[in-house]
Amino acid sequence: MCPDCEDFARTVLLLGQLALYADTAGADLDFVDAVSPSLAASLPEPPGTSAEEA
Repeated sequence: MCPDCEDFARTVLLLGQLALYADTAGADLDFVDAVSPSLAASLPEPPGTSAEEA
């Protein structure tokens, strides 16, 4: 797997796990609110969509 693909897949996985955690009973929603914007902002461009590859 290409390095950009790994970063993208790992970040998407973390966002999904955070969303699942947010739906669990007793989840720390302050933590979710604090982490989710930063995690989303760190999401790299999907592989194959950069101008360099076009």
